[in-house]
Amino acid sequence: MASPPLGFWRRIVCLLYEFFILLAIIFIASFIFHLVFRDTGAGYFRPLYQFYLLLVMGYYFIWFWTHGGQTLAMQTWKIRIVTREGQKLNNRQAIMRYLLAVTGALFFGAGFLWALIDREHQYLHDRLTGTRLIKIAT
Repeated sequence: MASPPLGFWRRIVCLLYEFFILLAIIFIASFIFHLVFRDTGAGYFRPLYQFYLLLVMGYYFIWFWTHGGQTLAMQTWKIRIVTREGQKLNNRQAIMRYLLAVTGALFFGAGFLWALIDREHQYLHDRLTGTRLIKIAT
């Protein structure tokens, strides 16, 4: 199932929308975490909190990618994630995509900026995991 490459700006707007959804998820997750761990001055608190947030965000992305191929923002912008063959992602592919996306974001967004030079405007983590974003026909 060949579909035309998804435009760079559509990806960026979807990413921005995803950011606002994640902000709400992080807010709720942080509230729960701070109810459980009240001693925020403890030495273990900060790395544990950061790891917890990475897990929460990972669960959000991985669950949506493996159950329908769309996060909430992707549903709004009519975008779906599929394998190169057009199949849905398995857990291993989704986990690898998430970990590579986080790594690319930590390197000053280089994994996302890769889409500017990629011939199909794919993110680096999509190239490396054999996935691609497609536009859904309405």
